[in-house]
Amino acid sequence: MKFVLEVKESKVEMLIALLNDLPYVKTKPLTPYKAKVLEDVKEAVDELNMVLAGKLEARDADELLNEL
Repeated sequence: MKFVLEVKESKVEMLIALLNDLPYVKTKPLTPYKAKVLEDVKEAVDELNMVLAGKLEARDADELLNEL
């Protein structure tokens, strides 16, 4: 199972040390770019779920392409 954690900068060193002491846990920090991509994908999925639930109106694809 994988987790993504957001930790205060001042507590990162302590948390990494704790996690590295556990033999069944592997740690791998995300680069700022990968963290941004992950956040953007999460936001897109949340918006899609809102559209599917009828809580948000979808935009026309032609309108979106014209905007680009």
